Amino acid sequence: MHDLAKGVAHFQRGVFPAKAERFRRLATTHRPGTLFISCSDARVVPELITQSEPGELFVIRTAGNLVPAYAAGADGVAASIEYAVAVLGVADIVVCGHSGCGAMTALADHHDLTALPAVAHWLRHADASLARAAHAAEPTAGEDKVGALVRSNVIAQLASLETHPSVAGALAAGTLTLRGWVYDIPTGAVDQLDPGTGSPAALAA
Repeated sequence: MHDLAKGVAHFQRGVFPAKAERFRRLATTHRPGTLFISCSDARVVPELITQSEPGELFVIRTAGNLVPAYAAGADGVAASIEYAVAVLGVADIVVCGHSGCGAMTALADHHDLTALPAVAHWLRHADASLARAAHAAEPTAGEDKVGALVRSNVIAQLASLETHPSVAGALAAGTLTLRGWVYDIPTGAVDQLDPGTGSPAALAA
């Protein structure tokens, strides 16, 4: 906690003053252009990876960057997606997986999750990812089964997004684009995935 307090003090003294005008505008304006859905993993920081300023990304973080298919009833993920698309009018949604993902590792290596019932239940949202990976082409060069599942999972979550009415409507209207990324922690590389094949290509600047 001491380190967090020091960080807040540094923000207030050394960061906020240089961006004071931006924060003044943001106090009454909230118009992010992108909904960024990433893993909760502390090593994955969307604003750092994309070098985005405050107010530019609307971020949802879940274990395994999983997006449950739309269903009636209260759901924080669904509510955040609906708000980003229908109210904020984001033009892009990025689902970003990453190397060494703990959730995907647990699934790929068949970890015993008996002692983690909430985690086991949540990871059922990756059933489609496992099925997709089982029928996918061979892993790319140098890729292990976890890496292959990470890619399959991103594509599966893009498909899950399309079940959300707000997303489906915006896609039909041509006002929204879905993108799948994979971030490699040790190199900083970011690949964009072909939504049809899942094949990766370096993200163009």
